Amino acid sequence: QAQLVESGGGLVQAGGSLRLSCAASGRTFSSYAMGWFRQAPGKEREFVAAISWSGGRTLYADSVKGRFTISRDNAKNTMYLQMNSLKREDTAVYYCAVETTAIITTVATTYAYWGQGTQVTVSS
Repeated sequence: QAQLVESGGGLVQAGGSLRLSCAASGRTFSSYAMGWFRQAPGKEREFVAAISWSGGRTLYADSVKGRFTISRDNAKNTMYLQMNSLKREDTAVYYCAVETTAIITTVATTYAYWGQGTQVTVSS
């Protein structure tokens, strides 16, 4: 059974950095686009970043563009999110997800597999 497990979350001061990892198991997702979403308390889940199956194309939410970098290592069946210059408004539970196609999108409903989430808290 396919499983996604996020790690790397934690508490960090504003301006700091974290690197999230998403390890996939149970099947290979190298042919599919993958993405990161986040959900803050009292808010809807929102798109953060997505990456094509090859890693050659990426998409970012305007709020994280220039600060976050998405990448993947298909040999390790793992996706990453490098988060720099973190702000308090980045505080949320971060989820990784796998698309059902090779096309990257910002729409959560097009992603078929989801991890359990990892908490990122940015303090001032």
